[in-house]
Amino acid sequence: MIPITVVEFGEAEEALVLEVLRSGNIAQGPKVKQLEDAFAQLVGVKHAIAVNNGTTSLVAAIEVLDLQPGDEVLTSPFTFVATLNAILEAGATATFADISEDDFNVTAATLSAALTDRTRVLMPVHLYGQIADMEGISGLAAEKNLGIVEDSAQSHGSTQNGRGAGSFGLGSFSFYATKNLTTGEGGMITTDDDVLADRLRVLRNQGMRARYQYEVAGHNYRLTDLQAAVGIPQIGRYEALVAARQRNAAYLAAGLSSVPGIVTPRQLDGRRHVWHQFTIRVTPESGVTREEFVAKLGEFGVGAGIYYPKLVFDYETYHNRDDVKVGTYPVAERIVREVVSIPVHQNLSASDLDTIIEGVARAASAN
Repeated sequence: MIPITVVEFGEAEEALVLEVLRSGNIAQGPKVKQLEDAFAQLVGVKHAIAVNNGTTSLVAAIEVLDLQPGDEVLTSPFTFVATLNAILEAGATATFADISEDDFNVTAATLSAALTDRTRVLMPVHLYGQIADMEGISGLAAEKNLGIVEDSAQSHGSTQNGRGAGSFGLGSFSFYATKNLTTGEGGMITTDDDVLADRLRVLRNQGMRARYQYEVAGHNYRLTDLQAAVGIPQIGRYEALVAARQRNAAYLAAGLSSVPGIVTPRQLDGRRHVWHQFTIRVTPESGVTREEFVAKLGEFGVGAGIYYPKLVFDYETYHNRDDVKVGTYPVAERIVREVVSIPVHQNLSASDLDTIIEGVARAASAN
């Protein structure tokens, strides 16, 4: 079976982790600072604040914007549940805007159509490795005096016209095990705002600036030096990793371009796609259901994932809540029934890529 993702570490990670172990300083320390500096450079911002996972990076980013009860964060209905959970944990109300089928992301137009008089923050989700139209979204935020929190969990190093995901507002990244950059668990908040960066560093450390001097009711959101040691070497070779994923994506797109009923993803003009996922759409023209397609694909030795099987609020636990306001989202409601992610990771061989293309073609035709 060709897996949807492969997690591999090398001698550089082993050496740095061993260095931390031998130092005896395994909590947040100099390696975390080194990771923060390197990641800030990758994104193109002044500040990167490391935290213990991607979800807490979202929670903290929302909290420092000082929302009041009933204030709304407007986001995508087509995302991982952490996006919604973070809004609720931060005490805000979640509302949603439809997406574009071109990149699976919200747009300035869909966000504008969904604004209410309680909207305070726009939270675009840069899904699958491609940044949303942040130039348009930033213009809307400036016009309406709204904050921006970018859910960039899947889009480390993605750009629009050279400007990085996570640099248009408060950026939020995940270093979960399957991300392009990983520390197993971990996250990062990015910003050019000196005041917000300072507040975030205090907030993640139990509200302390100095030991036992509490400025706010804070959290323990700290990352460890052990985790940072796993991440630091990866940043140094990240461009090579992305280049390999881009080559694989181009090969897959070309090989699948004529398969009936299969719509391949694409990199939009002016944007840099880092291909966290290669997500195709299995449309009714294929003659098979998505579930039939995935089952057949497995029989042909190709791993796949459905990200995501339902819209984020379409679970009983979120029904009938005053802090989750739901409407209709025609594009997202259609896309969520069609998406399937197939392997695109940097460890694929030429033979693997051909097997994936053949497997998709056969599964789509039910042969």
